[in-house]
Amino acid sequence: MSQVIEAIQVCKTFGEQRVSKNINLSVPPGSIYGLLGPNGAGKTTLIRMLATITQPDSGNILFKGEPLREIHAHQMGYMPEERGLYKKMTVAEQLLFFAELRGLSRTEAKTSVKYWLQRLDMMDWARKKVEEISKGMAQKVQFVSCVLHNPQLLILDEPFSGFDPVNADLIKDLIIELKDRGTSILFSTHRMDNVESLCDRLAIIHQGEKVLDGSVRDIRRNHFTGVFEVGFNQPVNWETSEDKGPLPLEGAARWQSDGKAVYRFQTSDSFTPSDLLNLSMKKGELVHFSEHIPSIHEIFVDAVSKPAQPKNGKLD
Repeated sequence: MSQVIEAIQVCKTFGEQRVSKNINLSVPPGSIYGLLGPNGAGKTTLIRMLATITQPDSGNILFKGEPLREIHAHQMGYMPEERGLYKKMTVAEQLLFFAELRGLSRTEAKTSVKYWLQRLDMMDWARKKVEEISKGMAQKVQFVSCVLHNPQLLILDEPFSGFDPVNADLIKDLIIELKDRGTSILFSTHRMDNVESLCDRLAIIHQGEKVLDGSVRDIRRNHFTGVFEVGFNQPVNWETSEDKGPLPLEGAARWQSDGKAVYRFQTSDSFTPSDLLNLSMKKGELVHFSEHIPSIHEIFVDAVSKPAQPKNGKLD
């Protein structure tokens, strides 16, 4: 089965700055794909190329196995980071305009606009001009404008920016709902919690290059470093001469919301998980023992903190 959208060795340069360097990326059908990276990493440039806004200098972009063309934009929804609505138009006029722009007939557009306004409890705002509504409401209008035509691919650049927690959760629910309908979603974000809770796959972009790519589950598993957690109902003394072993990585306990005192240990060939378990059972009533799988936040920080690798003895 063809990928919904695929970038193959894509490059883009502005002046003397290469902002996309031989990027390969593919979004499977019916998936949610997260694009992570620090500011200036090249995420927005890549997204704009995938959305047919700009063209790559070299490489290829395929949409469902075909070379990407402007005509494919009608099968996409795109929400840029820089939101743009016509302030003098009413909410309903705005949405009808975007729906027809994406190829819906007038009748289809009216039906879709009514559905989404009801779905987001926005009917009372339909006749309000955009300049008369709040920023949060305008954000929702912008999101709706991208999904009115039931796109096969939805591309969102920082979709949670500007939303309060309640509306951010609403957008998350809508993204999941759209995925369940068969829409593929690609979005960039700085919020790691959204990546872990929403995404099937992710890529990390750093200095214009893709430095990590894969399923969220596999990426976390592959970054396991041998750290284990042990927990007790009360603090224990690891420095007694009797049954002494390696000390916890962070020294003091990390208190959890359920009242457990949790310690992290680095295991190795000379201090195995079994050794840690035996030592812990001698220290007190053990109530928690598990491997520590790094969070996406920890993996992201590690990936973007590494210095650029030299190529043929030179830095690109």
